[in-house]
Amino acid sequence: MNVLERVPSIAAGYRHTVLLRPDGAVMAAGDNKYGQCDVSGWQDMVAIAAANAHTGNSHTLGLRPDGTVAAVGWNMHNQCEVSGWQGIVAVAAGWRRSVGIQSDGTVVAVGRNNEGQCDVHSWRDIIAVAAGDWHTAGLKRDGTVTITGNNRYGQSNVSSWRDIVAIGAGYLHTAGLRADGTVVAAGRNHEGQCEVSGWHDIVAIAAGSHHTICLKADGTVEAQGWNKHGECNISDWRDIVAVAAGCAHSVGLKSDGTVIAAGDDTYGQCEVSSWPFGQLEDY
Repeated sequence: MNVLERVPSIAAGYRHTVLLRPDGAVMAAGDNKYGQCDVSGWQDMVAIAAANAHTGNSHTLGLRPDGTVAAVGWNMHNQCEVSGWQGIVAVAAGWRRSVGIQSDGTVVAVGRNNEGQCDVHSWRDIIAVAAGDWHTAGLKRDGTVTITGNNRYGQSNVSSWRDIVAIGAGYLHTAGLRADGTVVAAGRNHEGQCEVSGWHDIVAIAAGSHHTICLKADGTVEAQGWNKHGECNISDWRDIVAVAAGCAHSVGLKSDGTVIAAGDDTYGQCEVSSWPFGQLEDY
């Protein structure tokens, strides 16, 4: 990833939603108990990440064009201590930790490491990262996936995966998008969040705490998993170009630059319909 390239971006955390505008400014809606939505002063960002969690609090990351990183929100485990990071090209936020890919394909992480979820310093040739609650996944340049951290439900059993082009990590499951547009998943499947083997023509994926969503080539979306709050009621979405999944809500960016959301809105995390995103041709 070229850090100078800004792409349409939305992120969904535990109880908040974040938007990266075409001009590099950032907006957020939802729970702000720990300041995770205090991003109004951020300018000229090229990427964002919002920490998901099955329970607990959250934080938000922003990647600058110069490879440095900003962080706001819950910092009990020093997950926001990223001011010294340099040469970062991609970021991910998990429950109580932050992860960054450096320009040489190595990875850094800060935050809670009780289950080894921050043990990424030996990783090499990484092109994407995803952070679940207690595990961290890295996509290697050769299309394989490496994972560290909790494996109670087999969410780290991905050694057989090949030709992966994108990854997502939820509470206790991991999803991978193959180059042929199909999807694989491993881990806890109590709510059906890993029932993705029938998906085809997929161009993007996102993993929430207990649900998995995908973006199809025709701009429609599908979802599997827990739907207690309606987070999987997205089959009528059209003209979507990007998706994100929070704890119990789903977010989509439409081709006209508007944002749509479904699911838990207790903290206003789905109040995004009025956001002024800007036309996508500005990119």
